[in-house]
Amino acid sequence: MPDTMEINDIHPAPHLDSESIRHDWTRDEALALFALPFNDLIYRAQAAHRQYFDANAVQMSNLLSVKTGGCPEDCAYCPQAARYDTDTKAEKIMDVDDVLSEAKAAKAGGATRFCMGAAWRNPKDSDLDKICTMVSEVRDLGMETCATLGMVTDSQAERLSAAGLDYYNHNIDTSEAYYSEIITTRTYADRLDTLSAVRQAGMKVCCGGIVGMGESPDDRAAMLVTLATLAEHPESVPVNMLVTVEGTPLSETPKLDPIEFVRTIAVAKIMMPASVIRLSAGREEMSDELQALCFLAGAGSIFVGPRLLTTPNPGRDHDDILFERLGITGTQ
Repeated sequence: MPDTMEINDIHPAPHLDSESIRHDWTRDEALALFALPFNDLIYRAQAAHRQYFDANAVQMSNLLSVKTGGCPEDCAYCPQAARYDTDTKAEKIMDVDDVLSEAKAAKAGGATRFCMGAAWRNPKDSDLDKICTMVSEVRDLGMETCATLGMVTDSQAERLSAAGLDYYNHNIDTSEAYYSEIITTRTYADRLDTLSAVRQAGMKVCCGGIVGMGESPDDRAAMLVTLATLAEHPESVPVNMLVTVEGTPLSETPKLDPIEFVRTIAVAKIMMPASVIRLSAGREEMSDELQALCFLAGAGSIFVGPRLLTTPNPGRDHDDILFERLGITGTQ
């Protein structure tokens, strides 16, 4: 027998059969995955990840707030909500040339996808003129494009798609049962309606949630079931760790057990093996060891750059050093 072998050469035990794409997951099944011994869960998630992705490659995206603050929503985690007293101030939408300069810098830094976020409940049709110009010009740089602009109508989604938008991000945030504890200015159904409009317009879906907002393990399982039972799984599933911000209702929320965060990454990967699970907000507060566990659990994408909309993000130098230590290649 050879001294070493690849994990792909090891066949899972009978109860850990190779994962297939399913859309009929139940909450009980999700909870059973969360309850697995940690090593078994990570092994199963890593095996699922390797069926569809290079286990030693991580896709890098850059996120820019093109319109910051002044949002009328009441998302309890968000410093951009106008009703909360935070350091984030309302700003006008950026000029296209300034956005293009940021995109060029992101590309030079290794990012292959450029994401543009605007603090709107829903964009006005007139707002989309400038957004669509941004999208088309970033596409001309040879980068994938993504936008998160709040709720969009069918016609607005079609305009964005026609401009060349590749991905639309619209997170469901948490479970339907816990949703009203976090947001009251829009419904869970509103979220799902926007996802439907995006799909119908032919764009790819980027949709995940935030953990550590005081939700229960059952809520985390239910959130993933909602995503994993969609007719088409989101191509990208960002899993965010709550970043507490003074002045928001969740500013004093206790930190989530890091192992529970890794479990969420792993269960998301098992339930949606062909989706890219993105390690998103909260990396600035994560140790290198925690991030390494997240990659082992199936996270295959990160945001690079100094900020995620309004919250800090690790510097590129730090990411490069971590990737070198782990033997990971940053890629498309």
